[in-house]
Amino acid sequence: MAMSIALAIHGGAGVLPPAELTTDLKQQYEAGLRDALRAGFEVLLHDGSAVSAVERAVQALEDHPLFNAGRGAVFNHMGQHELDASIMDGRTLRAGAVCAVSRIKNPVCLARLVMERSEHVLLCGEGAEQFAAEQGMEWTDPSYFFTQRRYDQFCRARQQQTMKLDDGKVIPMGTVGAVACDRNGNVAAATSTGGITNKRYGRVGDSPLIGAGTYANNATCAVSCTGHGEFFIRYVVAYDVHCLMAYRGLSLQEAARLVVMDKLLPAGGEGGLIAADNQGRLSLIFNGTGMYRAWRTSEGTEEVAIY
Repeated sequence: MAMSIALAIHGGAGVLPPAELTTDLKQQYEAGLRDALRAGFEVLLHDGSAVSAVERAVQALEDHPLFNAGRGAVFNHMGQHELDASIMDGRTLRAGAVCAVSRIKNPVCLARLVMERSEHVLLCGEGAEQFAAEQGMEWTDPSYFFTQRRYDQFCRARQQQTMKLDDGKVIPMGTVGAVACDRNGNVAAATSTGGITNKRYGRVGDSPLIGAGTYANNATCAVSCTGHGEFFIRYVVAYDVHCLMAYRGLSLQEAARLVVMDKLLPAGGEGGLIAADNQGRLSLIFNGTGMYRAWRTSEGTEEVAIY
């Protein structure tokens, strides 16, 4: 019997305050989420794999200039882009990831190549780009990633010598991600990010780290995280959700809530996650103001939300 299919995506937990999100901007975000959701769900409808579905959805989000991944990525302290991404197949437990790449249009696609065509999991910087070239992937000029909005954010942050804005709020630490369950009950997760505006010293967050920002295991679920990366690394968030299901028998909702609300929140770790279990059930949870997100299952219509 065919399993329920499901897909959830996120465009980051660092959302604009309601007062700053104009009607026009809100519509643009919602349209971007809807397009990415449809692109990924189309794969599942045609009996494609969960891995292909999450790759396709994240690729669409990387191509959209409003999200902090791919084309809309933030600038680091040197005024450059350093992109991170990862993907994991819950059926095989194979995974691929890249970090600090600056000439790859769709880092999530490179992460999948690392998973499928190398014996490694995580490749960094120039080495990852060299591998991409050997695999026939075209390099992109770094200027492709430029957006005026991100550049203005960067200028304000550098002027204040901080990773915060003048009102004291941390600049939105956007990430994009997707989780899916396909007709065979296989789950997969993928995550991609440009990191934090004005980041220094080659800082890498949780997005390309398997177990922290991304994890998938057919025995339990697939998870993609977004938020303050350092906390997600320390608390091994994505893997922790799996562990609570595997070892304590919690449901997907219970496990996700325990990690995001009972562990991260008291520790000061703002953010959220999306998850899909092997029955096609979804969880989308966050402990801050909001999280750009969208989801669809074989039972329901597509849903898009921000706050």
